[in-house]
Amino acid sequence: MGLADARAMIPTLAVADEDPNADLTLLDEIADWAERYTPLVARGSDGLMLDITGCAHLFGGEEALLADCLARLLTQGFLARGAIADTPGAAWAIARFAETGVTGPGAALPVLASLPVAALRLEAETVSALNRVGLKRIGQIVDAPRAPLAARFGSLLLRRLDQALGREEEAIDPRRPPPVFIAERRFAEPIAREEDVSAALTSLAATLAASLERHGEGARRLEYALFRVDGAVTRITVGATRPLRSPKLILALFREKFASFGDDLDAGFGFDMARLSAAATAPADPLQTDLIGDGDPAADIAGLVDRIGARLGEDRVTALVEHPTHIPERAESFVPQAALAGQPRAAAPPPDSALRPLRLFAHPEPIVVTAEIPDGPPAQFRWRRALYRVIRAEGPERIAAEWWNGIGPTRDYFRVEDEAGRRFWLYRDGLFSEAAEPQWYVHGLFA
Repeated sequence: MGLADARAMIPTLAVADEDPNADLTLLDEIADWAERYTPLVARGSDGLMLDITGCAHLFGGEEALLADCLARLLTQGFLARGAIADTPGAAWAIARFAETGVTGPGAALPVLASLPVAALRLEAETVSALNRVGLKRIGQIVDAPRAPLAARFGSLLLRRLDQALGREEEAIDPRRPPPVFIAERRFAEPIAREEDVSAALTSLAATLAASLERHGEGARRLEYALFRVDGAVTRITVGATRPLRSPKLILALFREKFASFGDDLDAGFGFDMARLSAAATAPADPLQTDLIGDGDPAADIAGLVDRIGARLGEDRVTALVEHPTHIPERAESFVPQAALAGQPRAAAPPPDSALRPLRLFAHPEPIVVTAEIPDGPPAQFRWRRALYRVIRAEGPERIAAEWWNGIGPTRDYFRVEDEAGRRFWLYRDGLFSEAAEPQWYVHGLFA
């Protein structure tokens, strides 16, 4: 109906402009909340799909789970419809075209037979074509010859039918990778105090540690999710350099994270559910300590790195990584320590400290040089408006361009010392055979 006609019928009609992006954002927030029922939640354009396999008994059965979900959404101001079936296609169809409820295993066909063909998630053109030939209900095409249907209406029609009836396997695509191990608590009364949140974490850490130990695994990434009664979800994530499962170490990491939050942890009207999950794990064998009780010193360093990362952020803790290149500014780089956790680190050969400066500039600075040509060392150079006279020079050390990254100029490096004893690392960018006037740069300072 056109807006003008609708307003003529109902003058007080409330009208709001459509905002698809805002709708999807809201649906994402509802999907976060829906993870209280299962970690496998997929978002569509107008609804959610939850895989509750093995989860319904935690809520008293499928009927109780569905009733709880719809009641909570209604409390939050949403009018929602839902259905539970043994296939995603059947659940989608029943939720939108039939009465809400639970359909038992293998009992979807009688319900689907009375629904319109649009319930098979078909394109509007296909639905119109089916209606024009009198095929308006799913029951009319269940036992119809398949070859003529596929030839006239496309193979998608039969595929959707088979998916809805369970003849073809269909899996949902969760928004987030499912965690490997989960421990969760539901509270009879919402909690809001920091002491209660920490106590719940302590209990969950012990439960999770037992599961990890049984499987010989250790957690590499942990997430503590707090579900508020108003639907908001707070997620706190920490990473571990080495696999861990000790509740004491897990609590230490989250305490650092809580300290960085300060008063930003908003409990609202309280949390009614908490979940601790291990999103990434690795094998963790028990470590043998020595006779005086001392363990591996590397574990202490790893624990320190984890605590600093939890407090300041994992990206703030970096490590120096070597790269197989002769170009000095590309030979090393800083990367987050969390990205290197669990990766073998090859021991780099010790560099010759006499050939490389203690301080290397991230960006070489241009200088004006007076030197013998074609390959003579600098006699003097001007850098930052100051003139330096060279009394000693070593070189050149020639570093060619990396041909696999593109052709570039050849560099000739010189180690020079001025009259005051200051030592510099200079290079000429290009040979005289490559450029008419090669440029000079200072790249580093020796101690």
